[in-house]
Amino acid sequence: MKIVFLDAKTIGDDIDLSAFYKLGEVVKYDFSTASESRERTKDADVIVLNKVVINDASIGAADHLKLVCVTATGTNNLDKNYLDSRNIAWRNVAGYSTETVAQHTFALLFYLMEKLPYYDNYVKSEQYVNDTTFTHFTNVFHELSQKTWGIIGLGAIGRRVADLAGLFGCRVIYYSTSGKNNQPGYERVSFDTLLSESDIVSIHAPLDDNTEGLFHAKAFEKMKRSAILLNLGRGPIIVEQDLADALKNGQIAAAGLDVLSVEPMQASNPLREIKDSERLIITPHIAWASIEARTRLMDIIVSQIKEFFSL
Repeated sequence: MKIVFLDAKTIGDDIDLSAFYKLGEVVKYDFSTASESRERTKDADVIVLNKVVINDASIGAADHLKLVCVTATGTNNLDKNYLDSRNIAWRNVAGYSTETVAQHTFALLFYLMEKLPYYDNYVKSEQYVNDTTFTHFTNVFHELSQKTWGIIGLGAIGRRVADLAGLFGCRVIYYSTSGKNNQPGYERVSFDTLLSESDIVSIHAPLDDNTEGLFHAKAFEKMKRSAILLNLGRGPIIVEQDLADALKNGQIAAAGLDVLSVEPMQASNPLREIKDSERLIITPHIAWASIEARTRLMDIIVSQIKEFFSL
């Protein structure tokens, strides 16, 4: 068996892949274009990838290909009709990063909610040295308890965030972007209600016709001026120019983002203009990427290959 990794850099260099070498020949490429993939997969039985688009252009010469493994949950990069026409199976992975993404959601929130950039700078700039009192009260923050937390996307990650928010004493509400998701034990509301009542809004939804551009200028106008917006879903769910305007105009208090409309970040992204870390923090799509989550991810891929080939 020949296993080809088309974009191994997307899972990091610190993950142990020795289990794959026990299954057969392994060839790793850091990144691959469509034309490079066509050449690199021609003798492959299995390909492992994250972002590479899989279609006739990229795997048309792969006469031995039997299985495509995506190291992610989303499969928008797969031409499934093409794969079906060639009887090539595909697998993706769900649930491997639930704890990590939920953890990062709260990391972004507390960074903003507790004004940590301000207080960190206050101490490191030595303003605390020989201050007149042991507590510095200038930048007020609030308890999370009794706040309303609105969730967009109540899948596994959204439910985990909801449960943790509940432990902090929050009232948790959610909006179903499809209109079909009814989760017993959770309070479902309309989008407008979620916007107007939430102190924190966190996005954990996939990108589809129901979510693309969901957060635009009119949505920000309906939010509390004290609200914090967190996006752990997909970048295009937010209209970034409208978010930049909302932050500049004080329509919402702050935003924490782990995803952007185009990644890596483009020079033209309007959020680049906002340098105030008390209002905006952007992390480079790392919410899923703890060492435990990435290890779990690759262990699942190995198990999928073994199961498919009855090894």
